[in-house]
Amino acid sequence: MSLKAFHIFFIVVAALSISGFGVWALRGAWLQSSPVYGAVAGLAALATVALLIYGFWFMRKLKHVSYL
Repeated sequence: MSLKAFHIFFIVVAALSISGFGVWALRGAWLQSSPVYGAVAGLAALATVALLIYGFWFMRKLKHVSYL
């Protein structure tokens, strides 16, 4: 596995993890009516979007480099 492939894999895993954390925080905000959980869920959503934007930027930047 090349460094490029590992980097893309790591970005996808990180985006899935932070979005799962955001769903957990959103559930906590819903069940406990806590604004802190809502803020954390919003930050997790922003982080997920930032990771996806970075992932697409990275893939476009290194499109000439092979995955092997």
